[in-house]
Order: sequence, then C-alpha cells, then structure tokens
Amino acid sequence: MHLWKMIPFMTALLAAQAGTPSTLLTANPNLVATPQAPAATVPLYRVTVVQGSAKAINYRNLKRSTEIDLLGTVLVANASGEARVKSEGGAIQITATFKNLPPASSFGGEFLTYVLWGVSPEGRATNLGEVLLEQGHGKVKVTEKLQTFGLVVTAEPYFAVTQPSDVVVMENAIRKGSVEQFEFIDAKYELLKRGQYTLNLDALAPLAMDDTTPFAVFQARNAVRIARASGAKFYAPEAYGKAIGYLVEAETKDGSKKARIISAREAVQRAEDARLIAIQKQGVEVAAMERKTAQDKLDAANQQTAQATAAGDSARKENKMAELENRTLRATNEGLWTANKGLESKNDGLQTKNEGLRNQLMVELNAVLQTRATVRGLIVNMSGVLFENGKASLLPTAREKLAKIAGILSTHKGLKIEAEGFTDSKGSNASNQVLSEKRAQNTRDYLVQQGVASDAISFKGFGESHPIATNETAAGRQENRRVELVVSGEGLSATKAAGL
Repeated sequence: MHLWKMIPFMTALLAAQAGTPSTLLTANPNLVATPQAPAATVPLYRVTVVQGSAKAINYRNLKRSTEIDLLGTVLVANASGEARVKSEGGAIQITATFKNLPPASSFGGEFLTYVLWGVSPEGRATNLGEVLLEQGHGKVKVTEKLQTFGLVVTAEPYFAVTQPSDVVVMENAIRKGSVEQFEFIDAKYELLKRGQYTLNLDALAPLAMDDTTPFAVFQARNAVRIARASGAKFYAPEAYGKAIGYLVEAETKDGSKKARIISAREAVQRAEDARLIAIQKQGVEVAAMERKTAQDKLDAANQQTAQATAAGDSARKENKMAELENRTLRATNEGLWTANKGLESKNDGLQTKNEGLRNQLMVELNAVLQTRATVRGLIVNMSGVLFENGKASLLPTAREKLAKIAGILSTHKGLKIEAEGFTDSKGSNASNQVLSEKRAQNTRDYLVQQGVASDAISFKGFGESHPIATNETAAGRQENRRVELVVSGEGLSATKAAGL
C-alpha cells in the first residue's frame, strides 16, 4: 500500500485524475491515504498533511540484482518507471528509468527539475541525483551506501537541494510476482512545505525557457534568486558572491556549452550553500532575540519583586514598632481607668495601622491581578488567557504574573494562601474535577518555586462548580477557566475584610 499523504492544493487535481467528483475528497486530517477503488489501476487518495511516509526496503541479503517498480503518486498518476537494484562491493547500485513525467514547473514557479531521494528508516533523506527529462523520459544511475532505504522522486527548484520538497511524484513499490524476500520498514520524515524555497519572493513566475540556453543555466538563475530572497546577500556574502560569479560565467555565451554547464552547476551548489548559511544565521538571530526578550521580562519581574520586598520590609518594621509601643503602653497604664482609655485609643490607632497594611497588600496584589476583599480574606482571581482550553499548564503570561504575586506574598509573614482551581462546563464532571485540581496544584507549586513558604499554601479543585460567568459563550468559558488565591492570616481578619 502506498502511504503518501499529499498536499491540500492538489484536491481538485485528485478528483480530475481519478475521474471522481471532488465532493469525495473531503479534507480530514485524521485520515490516511488509502486506495478507494480496487479495480482501478490508479489508487484514489483522500487527504492532505505535510508528513510523508514510504516503505523502506532492506537489500542487505540481496544475492543478485532485482527490479522494483516506481509508481506515480496522485500528482502524476500516469507516471511510471522501474529500478534495477544490485549489490556491488558492499554498496547498492541503482539504475532507474522514468516515463510520463510532466515538466517540474507545472507544480509551481520555483520548480525546474526532479530529484531522486533515498530515505532511511530513521528519516534521513539523501539526494541521490537529478532526474533530467527528455520528452517526459529520464534515467539515473547512482550508488547508495545504505542497505535499507525507500526511493521517492520530488519536484525541486534545482539539483543541489538538501531536503526533499513535499511535491512527491513517484515512490518505490515491490513488483508483483517478485521472488525476493524483502523486509519492509516504515520510513518517515518531515517534508519542506511547498513554497519554502521562495517564501520571500513576490509573485514568482516560471522562468522563461529557450532552446539555446543550457538547462543548467536556468537552474543556476533559479538557485541564485532563491538564495537572494533568503537573505544570502547579507548573511552569506562570500558564498553568495561566488554563486553570482559562477552565474556570470554561465551566462557568457562566448564560452562552450560544456563550460557554461560546469559553471552553472557550480553556481547552483554555491547558491544552495549561501541559502543554508543565511537560514542558519537568521535562526540564531531569532533565538538570541527571543532569549533577550525573555531575560528583559525576567529582569523587570525581579525588579518589581525587589520593590515589593522593600515595601514589605518597611511595613513590617512599622508594625513591629507599633507592637512594641502597644506593649509599653499596656504595662505603664495597667490598672488605671484613664490609662486604659488611653490604651484603648492607642489600640484603635494600631488597628487602623493594621487595616492600612491590609489595604496596602490589597493594592499591591490588585496591581498585578484582580483582587477583592471577602469574609474569607483577599481573593486574587487568575482568569482569562492564563490556561489553554483543556490544559493545566501555566502559560508564560500566567507565570510572569505569578512571579510578581509570589514576590508580594513572600514579604508578608503569617499569611495563609489557598489555591482553588475551577474549569468551564466543557467535558465530564470527573475530568473537570481532575483538571481543576491540577491547575490549582500547578499554581501552588510555581508560587513555592518563587519563594512562598510551602507550609503557607495549599490547593483544592472545584471542577466546573462556582462559575463566575456564563458557560454559553467562549468569553464566559474563558473567565471560568481560572485559579483563585484566597489570602488570609495576620492582619486580614474576616470581620474587617468583610467591611472593605
């Protein structure tokens, strides 16, 4: 069975080639490519994904030469061919012929030629050679050092590509009636998405061809313009400059045809090297930028934590001074009614200070996440986009906010925190209960990692109960996917908190 899963833009073509209405080709990413009409010579394929798979054949025990078929995929169902495989000096010699292949440019402006690939079971694809066509026919003779591999043919922009595109036009198949005892292995590998080579080219059109210019020169032109669009002129100027130089030599009509072809093929190789260097350097730049952005956010969070810590230290110092003053007044005025009245007045002042501390804590927490006062204490609400639908992992936004909350809570001793998890109404009660507990636990564990005492914080899940918004809309369900932090303890008595 041929397991190629082909690309979405070919859906209409599949229907036309199979002689079946396009309504049969319903896109469903959970299906695999399977034959639908056993009596037909061309199997009908259904779906499209960007992962390809083919059967690798183990030739390790091959005693003599054997023939295998090369069959066209749904892209070119009438294409065919064969390959003679022979064990020669520890390597595998392949002589392959191809028939009825259309011009590669029919699949897009970036494509000019075909390449034969050997795909190992581990997913490594080796460029075995270019398939040059003459009136739809071609032949390739190559040697492969691997003993187990699958053969596929793809449309490519030039011969020197290092990874196959997803325009797979042919694949190997065991010839019916073969007497060889082959071992089959699934070979899977990631394919380049169509257009990856020309991602930065605007309105790319096929190159105009003529009979006087060698085909290799057109490939060189294509490779250079793709390298230029990939940023090679800036990121790989040396390799790109050499590619330009060889292209100029290939374009010179005074030289012989052979010399032009040699220069053109050298230009293709240098252009592909320049493209790969450019892509690698751009990837390094992007990674560095992402690391810097993450570090800047962490530095900002640490700075805010330090400020919150300083504010907490100051508040605790004032509280200790007030407590010392209160004890002194009680000792001095004990037994005296007038002194007691003065002490009560002083205690009222201290209670006002405690209320001020509570108000300050609420202001600090509310600056990070929505906080409200209840009879249970201060409740910090974590809702919105802090959890993905159906998942308990904290998103980066949630971790950033929790780091700030942890910095505030860790500065106030004697607090008790309970993380309470909730979900929306999607899913079963049992799964929502488990999900809510996991969200609460992940929140608790992250706060402990950020400095909150482990014995000061607990967690509990409530499933889909206690919604704060309607579950009939996406926005309401997003609000219900939340964790609430209930903060209580010293300075946060229930009677006072209720009056806030």
